[in-house]
Amino acid sequence: MKNFVVKTLANAGALAVAVWILQPDITLTGDSTANKVWTLVLVALVFGLVNFLVKPVVKLLTFPLFILTLGLITLVVNALMLLLTSWLSDQLGLSFHVDGFWTAVLGGLIISVVSWALNVVLPDGD
Repeated sequence: MKNFVVKTLANAGALAVAVWILQPDITLTGDSTANKVWTLVLVALVFGLVNFLVKPVVKLLTFPLFILTLGLITLVVNALMLLLTSWLSDQLGLSFHVDGFWTAVLGGLIISVVSWALNVVLPDGD
């Protein structure tokens, strides 16, 4: 359980950095800071579920492209997962939106790097 909380917080932090860097193209709106933080945590949960449930299926289906592109298709897969998170967030009434594919590629790259760094720094349950 502790590991789940740490990974969710790392995802929330990574999403916050992506929103901060790509502000006009990735938006997180809210009337107060507490509302934004709560929305960010909920979006991080959605992002975690998308990465847990959908990403392995997409990776399996695109395995030949992983080999052909020497893994660069990972950027596209991460962008698609971010766009799916944006769409699901909209369906759930969360105020998180990613505007466009190339923004999602850059956002996915930022989220991957920041999430990796936070998972290295933050303690896990092991």
